[in-house]
Amino acid sequence: MELAYYSDYAVRLVNTEEPARNKDSLTSVDAVRELFGANQQAARRATDSDVTRFRSVRGRLRAVFEAADGGDETLAVDLLNSLLLEFPVSPQISGHDYRDDDGRPLWHMHLADHPSNATAGYAAIAAMGLAFHLTEFGVDRLGLCEAAPCRNAYLDTSTNRSRRYCSDRCATRANVAAYRARKRLESERSASTGRTAKKVQETSAASES
Repeated sequence: MELAYYSDYAVRLVNTEEPARNKDSLTSVDAVRELFGANQQAARRATDSDVTRFRSVRGRLRAVFEAADGGDETLAVDLLNSLLLEFPVSPQISGHDYRDDDGRPLWHMHLADHPSNATAGYAAIAAMGLAFHLTEFGVDRLGLCEAAPCRNAYLDTSTNRSRRYCSDRCATRANVAAYRARKRLESERSASTGRTAKKVQETSAASES
């Protein structure tokens, strides 16, 4: 498993909140546990106290995406480094759960966290995963959806660095909105042209009389 895979932890956490829509799904310990996905052992460590702690880490991770999306590469790195310092992990070689056809372990890198609580463990993995993604693919691969008011975080894995939306749904919605805006502008221009032409005709008629 590539270490950049863990960057999904950061995206999942950041996207539990939609500030522009005043929505927040991170409101209970069950919501916290769902973020861990298949890592149920880590999820079981979560308590009610982790809800507030997770929200704090979420805000700091969103700040990384906002800096990257705004083109402030140095700030994005500085913010991420502060998380890495606060929530360290130990990279380890692991072979658990992965076997080849002969039953031998498929060795891969694994991030082992040593947390004092569930938040520390999750934050360590999310920050390290995001750091690997950033250094492997570039700061400009961290983005925020352009389909207002969404602003969900995403990781651009496109070959030509062209991603602008967090999902196909948002891309479709933005394209429809852009199309309607173009049609409205065309209609307004057409109406304006028609009014101008009519005025010219009326002026000419008045002059001839």
